[in-house]
Formats: sequence, C-alpha cells, structure tokens
Amino acid sequence: MSIAVLGIDLGKNSCNVVGLDLDGRVVLRRRKRRETVLAFGEKLPACVVAMEACCGAHHMGRTLAAQGHTVRLMSPEYVRPYVKAQKNDDRDAEAIAEAATRPAMRFVTLKSQAQLDMQTLHRVRDQLVGERTALMNQIRAVLLERGYIVPQGRAKLAACLASLTDEAAVPALSARMRVLVAEVWERWQDLDKRIAALDAEFAETARSDEHARRLTTIPGIGALNATALVAAIGDVATFARGRDLAAWLGHVPRQLTTGGRPRLVGITKRGRKYLRKSLIRGARAALPTLRQSETRLGQRLRGLLSRAHIKTAVVALAAKLARIVWALLRHGRTYEATAVAV
Repeated sequence: MSIAVLGIDLGKNSCNVVGLDLDGRVVLRRRKRRETVLAFGEKLPACVVAMEACCGAHHMGRTLAAQGHTVRLMSPEYVRPYVKAQKNDDRDAEAIAEAATRPAMRFVTLKSQAQLDMQTLHRVRDQLVGERTALMNQIRAVLLERGYIVPQGRAKLAACLASLTDEAAVPALSARMRVLVAEVWERWQDLDKRIAALDAEFAETARSDEHARRLTTIPGIGALNATALVAAIGDVATFARGRDLAAWLGHVPRQLTTGGRPRLVGITKRGRKYLRKSLIRGARAALPTLRQSETRLGQRLRGLLSRAHIKTAVVALAAKLARIVWALLRHGRTYEATAVAV
C-alpha cells in the first residue's frame, strides 16, 4: 500500500483517515483515535498529510511534520466543494485529501505554540473587556431606574461610583443597592487590573519580538495590534510570499480597479473578526493625527475626507495599514513616512 496523500477528518476523540495513491485512487479508509493516528504516522513513509484548519489541527500538524510528513492545512470552506453527496465523516476525509492535491488551493501555515498562546491571551483579554463593558452597562441601567443619569464615558462613570456611597447625595438609592454598587465597583477594578496586566505582557512581547517591534512603527499599530497580527500570520516567510493581504486575512475592504482607478467596494465579513476590529480601532485612533501630517498618507486622507464620510475614511485607512503591514514584513523594513514635496 503506497499512500501519497493522507486526508484526516479531525474529531474530538476519533478521526477518519483516507489515503490516496499517486493516481488519486482511495487505498485506505479507517477510523482511528487521535493517538492512533499519530502512531500510524510514525510507521507511514513520508507523504502529504491534509487536514482542515480547525481545533487541534496545529498540534497534530506539528507532530506529523516532526515525523517527516508534509502537512497541508486548508480552510473548511475550500474543502466543501469536494464533498460528494450524502456527507459523512468518511467522505469529508476523502474530500480533504482530494482538495489538498489541487494546484490552486490555498493552505494555512502551521502556527507555533508561542503564537497559539498569544492568540489565547488576546481572546482572554477580549472576553475581559466584554465583561467590563457589560458590567458598566448594567450599573448604568440600575442607576437610571433610580433617576440617576451618569455622563457618558468610562472615567466619568468610575468617578460617579465613588459618590454613590453618600446617602445624602443620592437619596433615591437604597442601602441594598449601595452594597451592590460597591460590589460592582470592586469587580470592575479587578477586571481593570487583569486587562492592564495583559496589556503590559503584550507590550513586553512587542519589544522583544523582531516582527512585532517593526510593526509598532506604523501609526495606528500598537503593541496590541502588532502581537495579534504576528500571532495570526503564522510563518512570516510564507506570509510575505502571498500576493494579496486582504484575501489572506479577509478583514479589510475589497478593492476593485475600474477604469484604471482603484475603488473600495465594502468590507468582507470573512476572516478574523478580531483582527478586523483591531485594525479599524487603530485606524480610528490614528486618523486625527495622520490627517494633519504633511505626508502622502495625510494628503490622501484629507482628500478622502473632503468627499467621503469619516467612517469610510477610517475603514480605508485600516485597509491601507493592513497593506503596510504586509509590505514591512515582506521587505524586512520599518515604517518611514514620506513627506509631501513642497
């Protein structure tokens, strides 16, 4: 039995395995547990191992790559067209093996353990920020029902919570609600400390990592965005050889060329939502400074703001920053603002 391509449909406990020979014929169909698949890979001669880029794929991919196999991870949406009728796990594995043989197929690079750890920290921070926002909205609603309107802004809400302990200042608030507000305020401070600790860790990583440090020279790309981008990229050399950053990351506006002029046609919702959100937030923060600068980017933003809404300019700037990220990683350079010729 000569296996050229091994397709694995990953599951939580067991996996379906389908092997193809050099002519594309199915020569193996089995259902194995995860540890059995790894043991089977040790006995198998070096071949192409294909999997969908899902939970557990990177760990198994690194293990199989260490055994001498060529690992190819694919997005599940690219595998779906190769699934035959009456979908099941066995036919999914066959479709994965067949899709891996296509010359135009796009593959996901394997991520290291450090990159996966960084992505996990970003997910934890995003969850903590969501919990803090929900807590703020909840306490605002509680106070509004008692006729106490808090000004907009996190800092103003934090300042107002200190005065709620005074019964004479806020007589509409009962004693039980004062205790509840104190508990909410304590929980809020704990969330602030945990978020600040993660931000400090991201800043330290951005200073120590060469690629992240290079990205922080871009306006609107701080330590948070830089570490998230480097963690999502995978292998930087493979990423830099890609043609289109927007198609690879799938979080920036699509750009068409009509009559020789580029035109943005809207944001695609495919790809990583967290990266798309982070880039747009970074662009929104950098826009006021960049629009006043005497650089080519500032000149372009001023012209765009004169004919488009500010939110459109923010999204366009996010797309520009994403392309700058790709250029810096590809050429190994730092960001240099180009001044406008007088």
